[in-house]
Amino acid sequence: MKKMAALFICSNIIFSLPLSGNELSYTSYIDSNKRIKCMYGYAAEKTGDHQAAIQIFEDCISRWNDVYSMIWLAQIYETGIGVTQDYEYATNLLKRGAQLNDEVGYSSLARYHYGVALFEGRGIKADPDAAKIWLEKALT
Repeated sequence: MKKMAALFICSNIIFSLPLSGNELSYTSYIDSNKRIKCMYGYAAEKTGDHQAAIQIFEDCISRWNDVYSMIWLAQIYETGIGVTQDYEYATNLLKRGAQLNDEVGYSSLARYHYGVALFEGRGIKADPDAAKIWLEKALT
């Protein structure tokens, strides 16, 4: 019974809060100076707010050279969802991320995707030998 009463009180507080502007939307994270916002770019993209995702990822790349954001932005431009498809730009983002050494390990994922792009010739001239090198680097 105590749990139900607590739930009732909390839900009344939450639902009685005034919602103004975009404070609960992903666009409120576009200009944030907190790095956690890069993760919100993923959520924005997955929920269909492509423009907010693009702005968040671009800012994360600009501020922190964030490899996670490079990979996601590359995938957006590769698919052409919410933007004009641009394989060359996508591949350049992947190459940039592949050349970095981030602490989390996203650079390895960028190396893999860049290696695949090189192998397939997506946004860059196909180069199976270079692709093999980048795919092997992705394992380290």
